[in-house]
Amino acid sequence: MTDQLPHPLRSDARDNRERILDAARALFAAEGLGVPMREVARRAGVGPATLYRRFPTKQELVTEAFADQLRACRTIVDEGLAHPDPWAGFCLVVEKTCELHARHPGFTEAFMAAYPDAMDFAAARAYSLKSVGELARRAKREGGLRPDFVLDDLILMIMANRGIHALSTAARVAASRRFAALAIQAFRASPAHAPLPPVPRLAPA
Repeated sequence: MTDQLPHPLRSDARDNRERILDAARALFAAEGLGVPMREVARRAGVGPATLYRRFPTKQELVTEAFADQLRACRTIVDEGLAHPDPWAGFCLVVEKTCELHARHPGFTEAFMAAYPDAMDFAAARAYSLKSVGELARRAKREGGLRPDFVLDDLILMIMANRGIHALSTAARVAASRRFAALAIQAFRASPAHAPLPPVPRLAPA
């Protein structure tokens, strides 16, 4: 019976795993998801065989590297939906989403990427966008959110937030918070708002 029980990773195996994930997050943030697996192994100080034994595919590595961020994204959306004031809930989602992506810049590309259909990202992305769409409809009905807001405006915001560059994480987060405040002002319903240009298609398939 005991032979059939799962065995915990040895300490050296755990260390290797964490080094691989740390290296992957750093490289994905700096160079994007296209970074070669061998470069991740080199940065982590492990052999390619060790990397592929733990993470046989790039998809599995990306999924595990950003698992915490993916859960945090869902928590943010659920918190916004649960807020009794839809506009306040929408603002909360904007603020916390911008900060999450500012703290973990590699996560933005993973969340937006259309290629990893086998990963949990596709389902999580669909859930998040659907939930924010419902929150936006509520905020429009209550009069807080401008009536011509569309979900692709949120995608545009995330893409723009990703472009923030700073010398430190703290500076990047501070800039992201200011950007989120500006975005919220733009999203707020106001009779002074001029009509927006046509909607671009930005959401991944």
